[in-house]
Amino acid sequence: MLALRLAVFSVEQNCPYQDLDGKDISAWHLLGYQDGKLVAVARLLMPDVSYSGACSVGRVCCHIDYRDQKVGQRLMAEAVKQCRTLFSGFPITISAQHYLVRFYQQFGFQTVGSTYLEDDILHIEMTHQAA
Repeated sequence: MLALRLAVFSVEQNCPYQDLDGKDISAWHLLGYQDGKLVAVARLLMPDVSYSGACSVGRVCCHIDYRDQKVGQRLMAEAVKQCRTLFSGFPITISAQHYLVRFYQQFGFQTVGSTYLEDDILHIEMTHQAA
């Protein structure tokens, strides 16, 4: 899981940052496998860990060789579903890389506020209202 996250976020995006932030230990992790290979991951955080009054999905990534196979879409749909099961009644808030706004909008996320730089990459907060 960590190797895939580092391959995507640090190597592929050429962005050295501190991936291990202490939140993984209390997180639920979605792991997507295809043909026995780990190809996608997402981290689900309970309410108030990253955002006050909201749960969160983060560290969402897909192996470069599997991006044209809708793996990311299946992963994100499952992440929303699991948040609704684990954290019923709470909104889901994410820090989305700005170029992925349309990707997250297809799952019901809406932008909140203005864009901001995080690790030299343009981001925007997005929220999926509580069911």
